[in-house]
Amino acid sequence: MIKQKLIFTLIFTIILTTVSAQKSVNQFDKKGKRHGLWTKNYFETNQKRYEGQFDHGKEVDTFSYYTLSKGKSVLSATKVFNRKDSVAEVKFYTSRKIVISEGNMNGKHYIGKWVYYHKNSSDKMIIENYNQQGNLEGDRTVFYKEGKIAESAFYENGKLEGESKWFSETSILLRHSKYKKDELNGLTINYDSKGNVTSQGDYLNDKKAGTWKYYQDGKIKKEIDHTNNVVLKKYK
Repeated sequence: MIKQKLIFTLIFTIILTTVSAQKSVNQFDKKGKRHGLWTKNYFETNQKRYEGQFDHGKEVDTFSYYTLSKGKSVLSATKVFNRKDSVAEVKFYTSRKIVISEGNMNGKHYIGKWVYYHKNSSDKMIIENYNQQGNLEGDRTVFYKEGKIAESAFYENGKLEGESKWFSETSILLRHSKYKKDELNGLTINYDSKGNVTSQGDYLNDKKAGTWKYYQDGKIKKEIDHTNNVVLKKYK
């Protein structure tokens, strides 16, 4: 009899604990704002969609977000919120919990420095910078897996501006162009894998303009006026 009472007491305690835990999740404060631990599952499943803490309507600390993979919740991102503003430190993950990219977000906007990584690797693939409006601002650099620069460019409020360069895996310059308000404007020089010039000339509003020179094995072969698409001269 005593044993049965102990079992009943244990079961009752477990039930009370479970009910209490359920009541402590997804609660509102007196002003109707979310407060405490909140969690949400995918529709008509027991698989988690997100989980995190609110402090009177304000996200705080770490929020975890999940995607469904073969019917199971898999961590896809984390956001670490502070208490002073809406900026969060964000990381996106593969299904193996390897970081894909990381940086800061303000709401849905990327801000500041963001780093992207090569697949299943800690090697940096892209480093770019965003302004407070979520537009690319400043240097953007792309890297080969071993760390050498593949591309470099500069942005102003989301648009390419100034010099852009492309490199081979052996660090040979392949192209050097100039942009203005996201369009090619000014001199562009193209190179082969040995570093020899293959062509050069100006762009005007994203179109070839004026006289372009074309080379083969480092020697000039022809000149073309791209304003009128006329061959001006051929060389032996």
